[in-house]
Amino acid sequence: MSSFGAEVIWKRKESEVFTDRRYSRGHVWRFDGGVEVPASSSPHVVPVPYSLAENVDPEEAFVAAISSCHMLFFLHFASDAGLLIDAYFDDATGIMETVDGKTMITKVTLKPKVTYGGTAPDVALEDELHHRAHEACFLANSVKTEVVTEPVRQTQVL
Repeated sequence: MSSFGAEVIWKRKESEVFTDRRYSRGHVWRFDGGVEVPASSSPHVVPVPYSLAENVDPEEAFVAAISSCHMLFFLHFASDAGLLIDAYFDDATGIMETVDGKTMITKVTLKPKVTYGGTAPDVALEDELHHRAHEACFLANSVKTEVVTEPVRQTQVL
């Protein structure tokens, strides 16, 4: 068993009443290596200026975490297959909806574009690697959100 943690830190400004709901949702995520990430509620949920659009919101972080998990497993399996990966880019998106009265991210679509050094694998092998990565991803296995992978195919080797 492994354990993972993060510190989430928020403090009310003296000028904020709080009970009127007019307070900043800006806060900080602090991780074990000392990295701090400015965070906030999403401006789609709580309007600016109470949300800080420039900060990472939990919904974006959720999508990024699933994408990152998938990528790390894909790179691992590609390395095992003897493939040389030069770059990996994913334009991932999450869809938030209300289902049975509960608002949730119902679908995360990963759109990875992999750049290979040398010969790229055939579509079947690349799809197999993405399938294996999806099956192995701890986070995809931890949520009821539908996670879909739609690889962006290269038309030429760079």
